[in-house]
Amino acid sequence: MINQILLMAPPAGGSGGSLMSSILPLILIFVVFYFFMIYPQIKKNKAQKKFREALGKGDKVITIGGIHAKIIDANEHTFLIESEGTKLRIDRTAVSMEASQALNQPAKEEKK
Repeated sequence: MINQILLMAPPAGGSGGSLMSSILPLILIFVVFYFFMIYPQIKKNKAQKKFREALGKGDKVITIGGIHAKIIDANEHTFLIESEGTKLRIDRTAVSMEASQALNQPAKEEKK
């Protein structure tokens, strides 16, 4: 009976497949992960950087903290914004791209 069980067991060397057949699924998982997770984030970061570089004096923005303001001065790393008579200096990265675009969208449609 033990002999029959041993004869039914697979060979000790594994399935006999090559190294490539064991690495291929890992490579495919990485490729799928890259195109669904990493690439869209890189694309979004580039769009945010381009948006922040295009902002200038007179643009209306919303910060990530929720402050609605108008840019009164801009330099390489910061904006000077004014909201209801209060002036603040904020970092460029503190501007929310999605919220600011939504704020300015109606104004652009009215100009057309």
